[in-house]
Amino acid sequence: MDYGLIGKIEKAKRYAQERDRIEFKMFNVVFKGENNQHTVTYDQGDWHCTCDFFQTRGRCSHTMALETVLEDMVDISGTD
Repeated sequence: MDYGLIGKIEKAKRYAQERDRIEFKMFNVVFKGENNQHTVTYDQGDWHCTCDFFQTRGRCSHTMALETVLEDMVDISGTD
């Protein structure tokens, strides 16, 4: 048995529960919407989505859903 790996698994479980340890700086996601797929990017607090609604409003259901999923792990201070 790999006792070193067992320790790492336990540490990973603890880290997963301590969400405040995680802060996303940048990512790129394909969001499967009801009508189309959209690419959502996040870079240092700036969101972008390829959907038409985002282009006119600067926010959309895709970015808001990801803000909820990633609660406290992304900086949303730049949003209204």
